[in-house]
Amino acid sequence: MTPSLLQPPSYLSPAQALELSQQAPNLLRTLPASTSSSPLKSIFLPSDSAQTWLQYENLLISCLRTGDDYSARQCLERLVARFGEDNERVMALYGLVREATAENGRELEDVLKEYDSILAENNTNVPITKRRIALLRSMGRIPDAVSALVQLLDFSPTDAEAWSELSDVYVSQGLYPQAIYALEEVLVLAPNAWNVHARLGEVQFMAATATGASDATRQKYFAEAMKRFARSVELCDDYLRGYYGLKLVTSRLLREPPKHAKQADPDDFALPDNATIEQLNELATKKLAEIVRRYSAGDKKWQGYEEAEIRAARELLAKDSPEMRR
Repeated sequence: MTPSLLQPPSYLSPAQALELSQQAPNLLRTLPASTSSSPLKSIFLPSDSAQTWLQYENLLISCLRTGDDYSARQCLERLVARFGEDNERVMALYGLVREATAENGRELEDVLKEYDSILAENNTNVPITKRRIALLRSMGRIPDAVSALVQLLDFSPTDAEAWSELSDVYVSQGLYPQAIYALEEVLVLAPNAWNVHARLGEVQFMAATATGASDATRQKYFAEAMKRFARSVELCDDYLRGYYGLKLVTSRLLREPPKHAKQADPDDFALPDNATIEQLNELATKKLAEIVRRYSAGDKKWQGYEEAEIRAARELLAKDSPEMRR
């Protein structure tokens, strides 16, 4: 399937990003360009639309991912010509280009100093704030990244992306309770986001299997993980990641039944009985098998999954197949 320039670049596989970047010279010739950053003049240009400039932005990111710095800079030049150098989003894209083309740590430090200078003049510049956080993470300055994320959330507590990023940072440090809290904040803002429910289930499963957890704590996290995975597939019937997690946690509970420890908090979600866990495991197994079978058969309606996800699902099914036959 040919990738679209309107598709968020974070969802493009490396192969799709490469396919787009290889088309960059031709796309730059065919995509309309603006020679004025004046909003008044731009409204009279029939080719000027939000879709056009989203295509430029996505093409820029794809080119950076594949090392086509020349085409990326051409995209940036057209965005600057249309929106001006002082546009916050354009400023962030300019910083992204500088980060991607930096050849050493000193140059990255220069980019960081430039971000600091911009924020010293306008500390409400959210795109630059987020680029600074991403750069701090890439440089391994995790405490500084966490501090910047907390400051951003103090300023903008309804930023679901920032909460999700904070959770990811905490997971990378093994701070699972903090990561769970951050993801719960995301769900407050987006309660029907099935991918976030599944991600929360994954983090809770990691917390349950972490060393040092008491039996009551493990039982709590396993129960919450199962609930989150079940909710994710309830919201999206064909969500592979949700079914994968549901099978993973139920298989673990069937292999290693928890001790009947008293719940740490009476208000916590309790584990269901063994028969219910078996039913959930069977449901997840059947659905994963169907997804793998239809994807492998080339069914056009079932090709939206990543190959790595299918491979992981196939391995999980093969791993548990002896247990399922008994």
